[in-house]
Amino acid sequence: MIELFTHIALQQYWWMIVSLLGAILVFLMFVQGGQTLIYTIGKTDDERSILVNLLGRKWEFTFTTLVTFGGAFFASFPLFYSTSFGGAYWVWILILFAFIVQAVSYEYRSKAGNLLGKRTYETFMLLNGILAPVLIGTAVATFFTGSQFSVNLMNITRLTGEKMPIISEWTGPAHGLEAAFNPHNLLLGLTVLFLSRVLALLYFMNRINHAAMMERIKKQLVINAIPFVVFFLSFVIWTLLSPGFAVNPGTGEVSMESYKYLHNMIQMPFVLILFLIGVALVLLGIIRPIAYFEKCSTKGIWGAGIGTILTVFALFLLAGFNNTAYYPSTYDLQSSLTIGNSSSSYYTLTVMSYVSLLVPFVIAYIWIAWRSIDNKKIDLEELKNETHLY
Repeated sequence: MIELFTHIALQQYWWMIVSLLGAILVFLMFVQGGQTLIYTIGKTDDERSILVNLLGRKWEFTFTTLVTFGGAFFASFPLFYSTSFGGAYWVWILILFAFIVQAVSYEYRSKAGNLLGKRTYETFMLLNGILAPVLIGTAVATFFTGSQFSVNLMNITRLTGEKMPIISEWTGPAHGLEAAFNPHNLLLGLTVLFLSRVLALLYFMNRINHAAMMERIKKQLVINAIPFVVFFLSFVIWTLLSPGFAVNPGTGEVSMESYKYLHNMIQMPFVLILFLIGVALVLLGIIRPIAYFEKCSTKGIWGAGIGTILTVFALFLLAGFNNTAYYPSTYDLQSSLTIGNSSSSYYTLTVMSYVSLLVPFVIAYIWIAWRSIDNKKIDLEELKNETHLY
């Protein structure tokens, strides 16, 4: 029974749930990557319609996962939610704006009599395709580099004065946007951007039945895979060699520790194995279609997709487990958030854990819906017979 678990066990359980949702979200951002390639792969209006309608069948999966990820984070670790969403609000506003214009674009791109024209909505898709991966990647990178905020539980008792009685106060000058100007953070943002493009290209290989477009896809896979690997390796090496935010398990005191994330990787062999398997699958998923285009052109997305989920999942565990502050404060070390000091109550986590037992059924439903949508490859002939076009 879940009641038999300790509070810390439930906190760790929910960090794993949140980490898995974040990993799935990064994989599903191949939709955003595909939107940045509409004019690169599609040279005619018909070819662009193929791409848009292929991505249009999947964009809601990404948005739903983003909302679920945010909801799970809010319910299980509310202090993070209030600190980040209440302080770094410009980043989250831009991310929300990017997804709003994406939803509007898919809804109205092919509407009869739309005044803005297809090209305007395709530009909105491009905007979402760039902003969402870069900003989300940059925000996640702050789990390793830190942000400028302070947390004081006693602030809630402050009833007079100019300042509001809030627990968390953001001290960064641009309310979150400063993270995008940190080279370390930007490396992960660019990694997620090029990964989304690579995954999109592999997905196109799997679903498109168009010889000319397939040739362009193979060429673009090589062009995008190189910067992805460079940015990813740069971020990982920089992170493993940088000092990290260690938590004293006895006192809760936060201090800087040299090579903290490297130590985490070594001291948690399960995480190391997940990470290495994930990286290997991503690289294999990229290399095989390039090397054996005719034989393996449709299989790369599955290896790279599973590899992406495992790799991102391992990075989240690296940031939160082994006595590590997952949302560190560079303004005040002792304000840093851990899975222990930022979680919901034992009762709340217990009730939520019962609800989480339904997750496998939700995943099964998504898989069935996915297979039903992708029952055959898309081509111009199918588009002509389609009753709803994006």
